[in-house]
Amino acid sequence: MRAYSMDLRERVLRDSDAGLLADVVAERYHVSGSWVRWLKQRRRETGEIGPRPRRYGPRRKLESHVSTLAALIAEQPDRTLVELQEALGIAVSIPTICRAVQQLGLNVKKNRAAQRARPA
Repeated sequence: MRAYSMDLRERVLRDSDAGLLADVVAERYHVSGSWVRWLKQRRRETGEIGPRPRRYGPRRKLESHVSTLAALIAEQPDRTLVELQEALGIAVSIPTICRAVQQLGLNVKKNRAAQRARPA
């Protein structure tokens, strides 16, 4: 469902300020009376009347830890996801860490044993 336009919000508030009851205004503009009351309350408390930005889905748990995750991978590129989970020290699942790593465009694939064992 889309948010109501600013034009409609302004007309509703203008009629409401003119003394019409919320239910009368709601019937005139084909909105609910509770929405009219909510809009008036929001304007009174915050001064805002515009639609709030929509947020789809839950917040990402690692959103504030992305830079730490990238630094851990840069520090030791062949860490496993379990090792990254322990190093982060926050309660997130392995698949969550895997998705975050993929969104960063990084790779935590282990090097072959022969490559790691080779002297530098």
